[in-house]
Amino acid sequence: MNYLPLIALVLATPAPAAAAAAAQDRPDPARLKADVEKLVSFGTRHTLSSATDPVRGIGAARTWAGGELTRISDKCGGCIVVSNIARTMVSPRTPDGANIVDVLGFQQGSDPKRVVIVGAHIDSRVTDVMDAKSDAPGANDNASGSALVLEAARLLSKNKYRATIVYVLFSGEEQGLLGAQLLAETAREKGWTVSAMLNNDIVGNSLGQGGVRDSAKVRVFSEGIRASEDLPAQIARRGNGGEDDGPSRALGKAIDGIAATIPGGVDVFLDRRPDRFGRGGDHEPFLKLGFPAVRFSSSVENWDAQHQDLRTDKGVVYGDTVDQMDFAYLAKVTAINVAAIARLAAAPAAPDKVTIAGDLSRDTTVRWAAIPGATSYRIRWRRTDAQDWTGSRDVRDVQALLSNVPVDDHLIGVSAVAADGAESVVTFGERARR
Repeated sequence: MNYLPLIALVLATPAPAAAAAAAQDRPDPARLKADVEKLVSFGTRHTLSSATDPVRGIGAARTWAGGELTRISDKCGGCIVVSNIARTMVSPRTPDGANIVDVLGFQQGSDPKRVVIVGAHIDSRVTDVMDAKSDAPGANDNASGSALVLEAARLLSKNKYRATIVYVLFSGEEQGLLGAQLLAETAREKGWTVSAMLNNDIVGNSLGQGGVRDSAKVRVFSEGIRASEDLPAQIARRGNGGEDDGPSRALGKAIDGIAATIPGGVDVFLDRRPDRFGRGGDHEPFLKLGFPAVRFSSSVENWDAQHQDLRTDKGVVYGDTVDQMDFAYLAKVTAINVAAIARLAAAPAAPDKVTIAGDLSRDTTVRWAAIPGATSYRIRWRRTDAQDWTGSRDVRDVQALLSNVPVDDHLIGVSAVAADGAESVVTFGERARR
């Protein structure tokens, strides 16, 4: 794998849109387990560990992961371009500077510069965040997410999509979300339209602290008010009633609906916070730059297995090891990711802006700009005391009059729909400014 300039994200000949359904194959728990075990075998994947040792450390892990993406690409005729991006970054946890390297795979789509990103951090740590020498298996945190990304590539590479799918393994998460910052800033610099960023972090356990078990749910965290919005924009969102309908929350709701269609799957617990209380993850740098992003995380956490030296103390076993994981559960979380990515990458882009008008009226006028690849649009609405959309109407024009849907008492949004039925996330309607 070579360090390559980021590709232009344009195919020489347009690829046909794929169906929104996930690939025929299902995620394989055995493959996921094998990938986690391989990542654990590198001893430590601490960001400050060796970048050149062929068998131990972050460098060996990144080389192996890039090789896996290359092998997946070989099976689909080179459909994934494997590349690295890197930057020397200084932070409180990299005081002398560290070369932060992200491993990327680009599965090119036919819609130039529009991307769907699925990512996970490959680095690991023990109790002391600066300890780059001790064994840090990082099985669940976060070989689980890294294995999910590779398995998603195996399945999704069998089809073609409108949007480019970016598979990414971040470095530097434990040192301050550095790899995610690098890619988010790169996306902004390259002018990518990010339809979605799915961050997977701690997604492979169903047994939590104190013996609590839950294999029926996965948490999906999403912001409501956007981190990127200035105060006037936040005030406007409050006036529009859109606190629960920002782009990332709309993405979370879409994922929740997609998960409900998967037979024998797990339920999405739509967690209405950007992340766990007082903590963060690799989706946050994307949120700060205005990109829609969510975090997947297991329903229950075992804190004795997170950021811990390997040890047994007073009968309590500490450390993040493979034996504590549930690979059937991880496969189900992977299936949700695959289905969500397939739908979003097959769909047109979401409308950039939707405006509504209807002051002093029983009717509401809805307008938006045309979206390339959309053959129709789905207008959705709900009363202001409802959480989920209750009404919908498909139209082919870029404006519509909703009779007897008074704007005072209803929230409204619009999604773009392709000829094959693939639907974008919903863009929330805002008051038209005079």
